[in-house]
Amino acid sequence: MTRSAAARPVRPIVVLLGLLAVAANLRAALAGYPPLIETARDELHISAGAAGLVQASAVLMMAVGSFAGSAFGARFGRERALGLSVGLVALGSLVRGYPTSASLVGGSVLIGLGIGLAGVLLTGVVKEHLADRAGAATGGYVVSMMIGATVASAAAVPLAVALGGWSFSLAVWAVPAALAVAVWTPVALRMGGPDRAAPRLSLPVRNAFARRAACYMAGTSMMFYGWLTWLAPYYQAQGWSAQRAGMLLGVWSITQIPVALLVPMLAERRRRWRFWSGTTLVCGIAGTLGALLVPELGIVGPWLWVVLVGIGLGAGFPLGLAVIAWRTPDGASSAATSGLALGVGYAAAGLGPLLMGVLIDLTGGFPAAIGVLLAAGLLQAAAIWRIGDHPRSGDAPIEPEPAATRPPPAA
Repeated sequence: MTRSAAARPVRPIVVLLGLLAVAANLRAALAGYPPLIETARDELHISAGAAGLVQASAVLMMAVGSFAGSAFGARFGRERALGLSVGLVALGSLVRGYPTSASLVGGSVLIGLGIGLAGVLLTGVVKEHLADRAGAATGGYVVSMMIGATVASAAAVPLAVALGGWSFSLAVWAVPAALAVAVWTPVALRMGGPDRAAPRLSLPVRNAFARRAACYMAGTSMMFYGWLTWLAPYYQAQGWSAQRAGMLLGVWSITQIPVALLVPMLAERRRRWRFWSGTTLVCGIAGTLGALLVPELGIVGPWLWVVLVGIGLGAGFPLGLAVIAWRTPDGASSAATSGLALGVGYAAAGLGPLLMGVLIDLTGGFPAAIGVLLAAGLLQAAAIWRIGDHPRSGDAPIEPEPAATRPPPAA
């Protein structure tokens, strides 16, 4: 895409470092909540379903942000809009510092909106500025997200103890988000503003590949956010303390880091996307079944299941973003396709933790809730088979809106 006249060249390594700083904040605020669910439930006197609604509201707003992300980026410029999106994450984290149900949900809504917008904008920025190494760049910023999530989940309970409350532990994540905005803003300003004459792309709902990518993202996102929300409470129900269960979630997150970095690079090397996405999904489903049938496997305990699930989910999200980058021709079409895929994925993922919480309340246990995650894995498997390693005949390219439907360029 042609950039605005005010744009100045920025070295790819500078762009990548800025994206890593931004991405570190796109899971931390969400990951810091699950280890504190039981504490928050006791203090606020809310049910498991209501506690799941908090995370569901954030993820559903991520869907809204994803659907709107492409248009938001076209209006303000993808790079500048990315900084605004992370600012919403900082603001939402501050709001959650007040210990009430309303502020917990309200802050989570702001966080989810910011993350949803940023996720779409990140894919467009990578395609625009780092297209030659899209797989490695995608793996890199997903790893940055996971590092943020790992730190947040492991530190949640100790921070709550040190600061004197679960809400203060949640509010802490406003600080790194604000720092990321400060780091990214100078980079975005050098890149210039939006190109008003560039073609606008609507959500490609009629594009076959985009729909398959949306199904893939629905499956992997529901599994990820379902386990993110309920892994720690599941093992607390098995008799684990809140702090030990939080460390279990931390190990789950750590396992995802090397997988998210290496598997997209291996898939990119020979475009063996179906093999790597299918293999890692099998690991995720095996770990989920193991946790359901034998929660603590002898002296190994739950650690084998946690590692297997971490492998499956660590690869799932970056592989989905990578295949979109490979199959789309430019930054605008990549942002539009990822907007649809992430929007549908987050909508499904938002319903997952909520449905799981309701099932836990209704059945008094976790088996039915974990069954939801297994169904999501089957949906992801079907999408992997349909997407394949190469474009299918009849997969039309994603086209700009007709000129008559686009707003005229600014004077």
